Amino acid sequence: MSRAIATFFGVGLMRPAPGTWGSLVAIVLGWAMLNYLGFWSLVIATLAVTALGFWAVARELADRPTDDPSEFVIDEVAGQWLALLFPAAAFWWRGVDGWLPYPAPLAAFLFFRLFDIWKPWLVGRADRRHDPAGVMLDDLWAGLFAGLSTLAAGIVYHAVLFL
Repeated sequence: MSRAIATFFGVGLMRPAPGTWGSLVAIVLGWAMLNYLGFWSLVIATLAVTALGFWAVARELADRPTDDPSEFVIDEVAGQWLALLFPAAAFWWRGVDGWLPYPAPLAAFLFFRLFDIWKPWLVGRADRRHDPAGVMLDDLWAGLFAGLSTLAAGIVYHAVLFL
């Protein structure tokens, strides 16, 4: 079961670029959850996948603790859903639940991939831990930065559009 969770039920076995596939599947599933089940479903799913990810990665890497296998994409799912929570929370806070307009998921996806690949500051520091927790933490930091960047981009876009 830990292997299935770590590979997000086989998504991590897709080639090329399993991390991008994992992020893409995550953004589609996250957007569907938001649109059909509401904001709180994504909050609960993000917490669950993060906890399960820490468990599954630690269990799978018990005998090789410095590895970061490319097929493990549960970290991308957790980070991508964290990034998506930021625009979703902004809409939910304004009383709009169950709907997230098109550019927000795309921005969250692109910013997440940027930070996940570039690995600036805390993202890179977590990646350099070379332990099971680092596998998860670098993507959670990338998700945090991507979420904040998505909000900032939305604020700038709407400030310019409605001047």
